[in-house]
Amino acid sequence: MSCVIYLDSIEKKEELNKISEYLHFEIVNKMPVKGAFLDIKDNGLCFTLNSEDPSNYLNIDFLSGSMGWRLKRADHERLLKKTLGKNIGTLKIFDGTAGFLSDAMIFLAQGHKIIACEQSKIVYLLVQDALARAIGKIPYLQNLEFLNDNSIEAFKKLNNIDLVYLDPMYPETKKKALGSGNINLIKNILAIEKIENKGDLLFHDFKKLDYKKIVLKRPIKANKIDLNINYQVKGKSTRYDIYI
Repeated sequence: MSCVIYLDSIEKKEELNKISEYLHFEIVNKMPVKGAFLDIKDNGLCFTLNSEDPSNYLNIDFLSGSMGWRLKRADHERLLKKTLGKNIGTLKIFDGTAGFLSDAMIFLAQGHKIIACEQSKIVYLLVQDALARAIGKIPYLQNLEFLNDNSIEAFKKLNNIDLVYLDPMYPETKKKALGSGNINLIKNILAIEKIENKGDLLFHDFKKLDYKKIVLKRPIKANKIDLNINYQVKGKSTRYDIYI
């Protein structure tokens, strides 16, 4: 599977050239009827899997929609807050599965500092575009460092991390949260970039490193992937396994 960059306006050429150089994707001047492509629309950078199917479309927005609504209610995210434990002051959190920054943004809104790492270059660019549109409108973005890297390798270069947060992709349980269309898009993005979804293996890789605390997000009924859990925080459909 491949992906191209669709240029429909000369005004977008400079920005799309930079994206093309970063991804090493070809720029085309005709919208692909079938197949994946990136382009810039009125709402920002977009990934489309198939132009004939409107549901196969991905754009990140922190200012409106479900994420915008969630950020406005960040103080109500008591389950996430509880996973951090009783602490005084600001935590330095490493999010090793950044994705769309869904939970990282909540931690930021709650006053913490985040280093978030995403391996997919396509997802990274989509989120960077959303962050650029949110600068000046979301004040706590100054406490975010967003990396495009392998999370294990990135973590090894860091010091004084209070907590590692991991939310591996589990399509069978995230279907309700993300929507089956988004899951399909993410799977295709990973396939385009030839990135393996490591799932449980990523946690085991982090467990071998020098850490203070790991919070692993899991579906509520999922099997424990390590029995040496210090404690758990449980919601209706999600639980957090905490390792110290």
